[in-house]
Amino acid sequence: MTFAAGADPEFIESLFQSWQADPASVSAEWRAFFTGYELGRGEPSAECPTPELAAKQSAVDSLIYRYRDLGHLLACTDPLSPCKLEHPLLALEQYDLDQSDLDRTFRARRFLKSEATLREILATLRETYCRSVGVEFMHIQDPAERTWLIERMEPVRNRPPVSLDQKLRILEKLREASLFEEFLHRKFLGQKRFSLEGGEALIPALDAVVERAARLGVDDLVLGMAHRGRLNVLATIIGKPVENIFAEFADNVELAFVGDGDVKYHKGFSSDRRFADGSSIHLTLAFNPSHLEAVNPVVEGKCRARQDARGPGGDRRVLPVLIHGDAAFAGQGVVAETLNLSQLEGYRTGGTLHIVINNQIGFTTVPADARSSLYATDTAKIVAAPVFHVHGEDPEAAVHVMELALEYRQTFGRDVVVEIICYRRHGHNEGDEPYFTQPVMYGRIKDRPPVHELYADRLAEEGVPRDRLDAMTAAIAGRLEESLGAPPRPVAGGFEGKWGEYRRDYSPAKVDTGVDAARLRQLAEGLAGVPEGFSAHPKVATILQRRLKAVQAGEGIDWGNAETLAYGTLLAEGTSIRLSGEDSRRGTFGHRHAVLHDMNTEAFHVPLDGAATGGAVFRAWDSMLSEFAVLGYEYGYSVQSPEMLVIWEAQFGDFANGAQVIIDQFIAGGESKWERVSGLVMLLPHGYEGQGAEHSSARIERYLQLCADDNLQVAYPSTPAQLFHLLRRQVKQPFRKPLVVFTPKSLLRHPRCVSRLEELSGGWFREVIPPVADPEKIRRLLLCSGKIYYELLERMERDAVADTAIVRIEQLYPLRTDLLREAVAPFRGAGSIAWVQEEPRNMGAWSFLRPHLADLFGREPRYVGRPDNDVPAVGSHRLHGVEQERVVTEALAV
Repeated sequence: MTFAAGADPEFIESLFQSWQADPASVSAEWRAFFTGYELGRGEPSAECPTPELAAKQSAVDSLIYRYRDLGHLLACTDPLSPCKLEHPLLALEQYDLDQSDLDRTFRARRFLKSEATLREILATLRETYCRSVGVEFMHIQDPAERTWLIERMEPVRNRPPVSLDQKLRILEKLREASLFEEFLHRKFLGQKRFSLEGGEALIPALDAVVERAARLGVDDLVLGMAHRGRLNVLATIIGKPVENIFAEFADNVELAFVGDGDVKYHKGFSSDRRFADGSSIHLTLAFNPSHLEAVNPVVEGKCRARQDARGPGGDRRVLPVLIHGDAAFAGQGVVAETLNLSQLEGYRTGGTLHIVINNQIGFTTVPADARSSLYATDTAKIVAAPVFHVHGEDPEAAVHVMELALEYRQTFGRDVVVEIICYRRHGHNEGDEPYFTQPVMYGRIKDRPPVHELYADRLAEEGVPRDRLDAMTAAIAGRLEESLGAPPRPVAGGFEGKWGEYRRDYSPAKVDTGVDAARLRQLAEGLAGVPEGFSAHPKVATILQRRLKAVQAGEGIDWGNAETLAYGTLLAEGTSIRLSGEDSRRGTFGHRHAVLHDMNTEAFHVPLDGAATGGAVFRAWDSMLSEFAVLGYEYGYSVQSPEMLVIWEAQFGDFANGAQVIIDQFIAGGESKWERVSGLVMLLPHGYEGQGAEHSSARIERYLQLCADDNLQVAYPSTPAQLFHLLRRQVKQPFRKPLVVFTPKSLLRHPRCVSRLEELSGGWFREVIPPVADPEKIRRLLLCSGKIYYELLERMERDAVADTAIVRIEQLYPLRTDLLREAVAPFRGAGSIAWVQEEPRNMGAWSFLRPHLADLFGREPRYVGRPDNDVPAVGSHRLHGVEQERVVTEALAV
């Protein structure tokens, strides 16, 4: 072939290797060339390698590849639609093959045997990829992964043998699922349950995963799912007592729950399951709000925390499983965000088993209006995950692909997707009328018998006696009836296990968080050093030395220095720390430098590693550009790790609103709804420096609106020492509550925003800082939080104002009214009392504090700040300066 003449031998060899791995990876000419070469050196039985035969062989290779790649387009996976018999891209004529070639023998490299007729090859391909299972896997870049899948699918045609015991187990789980739903429908008519009817194949498939996972060494499985089918999974897989579920339907008992509780189809549960071979597995269904996919990153964070606790190999022992709806998987952005976490060092969990329950409708919206892709699962291709599409009325196929998917995850540590294509027998919920919007679809569904009946008929045809099948039904129905009248069983609450060491309620008691000055100096010396031969950036090296000198001198300790000392002291005391955010290692504003980078190599150095003792570790991760998924992940991690300091830092505080679902539904309400407690810290840079509407406000008002029943701690510290004590207090106090901290930007390098060593070595976090002033001389009392304090102070010094005192409220919630009352008591004679803030009147802390301050003083204080506005700040730096000047002037004018 002239196109190969003169080609470099190494180039030809590389092409040949590519062709061996994947014939379609080279051009048609090279495929024919290599095919002929293989035929030419083949066994004597092979036909003479004529150009025609070589071309035919190349065509067969391409056909095999295309069936593996596109066979899913002919798969019969939709219970509501007729099966396709042909597809133009898989027709023989597309490959210059015809009926006369069917009985010709071809080489079948990487196939079931070395040689086979085209008829045999086609039969195997169609049986493997075009029956109840459609597989998308040829987009996977790693040939080893593709080969692994081929070797497990084609020899058994994606239909491995199933023993009678396995079949009876499948039927039992199908009937448990169906009869449970039918029982609820009869006994609690009209109540929402978001039934699984139409998708019952999920239950035997999940049952098989749980058992197989235990045998593969998994001892902990964490499941996340939305509400459809949740009650069924709780009852038939997780093991929540059905007596308790019935009691929740009757709404006559709160089961000793403390808090507000939640609707039954949002709740989670944990249990242990043991098997005859001695293996066991802990099962957890995570609590989830109606925000569908929001639980995804939470589950991943919980799993990562459990994996980290187990040490090396932990990712093979803890399995995350996420169950999605088709419309949500395609439509919710957090799905893609969570997938993107899957291979990142700071967030990977060894692969997640994703299960998509494809009801072929989202509430009332059909797929054509819900996604632009062919499949609901196409989002998963961003991480090259294999996707198995399976017929929802073929439970054996569902069990097979679920077990195969699990084994793939355990082998390669990557995400994998199983889509069960089924339907909803009822509408969006049991009170819905689906005929309003999908009359044709529901006309088909109405006439379909339940899948357990279809499967029972199949087993009867295979010779299983009907009375044996009927006895199974009677036993399940009997257990349901017995459970209906039984009292609910006691179950573990949120303060069990490791959480049993912590108090349930917030306590305002003072927590001593000071650290001996000598210990701080010793720690500072270790933090300032770098390994021999390590070339730190000159500016960073200067920062480290400046920090050391400040500690040695006992004064001038800035924000980054105090923060690092807080981490170092906790690590030295055996407390592990996890810090995550888009630029958390360096810090958005270059104040942290938790990870140093060598100027000449890719080596890095983590100074805080040297401070850790007792097995403590410090991990700082620069996250992907996400708030929703990453904050959800860190929340999940914190729920699992009360003994750690877990921190998420926003690049700018404003950006946290991209994670509002996590903040509202999990962080603020998780304890009240589900008794799930978190000690997560959120660091939110806040402050008005003339950078426009999106880089000024961390939306203080939103967090304060969420505050009630001591659910959150909201702080706006004004000094480095205050931050030092606040971070240490979060671990030292006897309870766990999420902590929201408004951190500075310009104050990171403000010459006045520094602390003395004695302020770190002694004392505690001061929720209120009273003024140091002679009450007899004070006629004006100002109250504020954060950065504005320094601007007021500078103006007072510039203008020699001596009749004004400033009270700093450092903890906005829980508001320490006792300390505030004590702080202002000496100054009640002040004629002017004002609250001062940078934010507009309808934002910031004013609306929250207003009634508290009015009650405290017996009159409403004067408001000083920006007027009401629809955005947090102006976009002009000049106008910002004018406004800021006006606020300070007005504060001191009356």
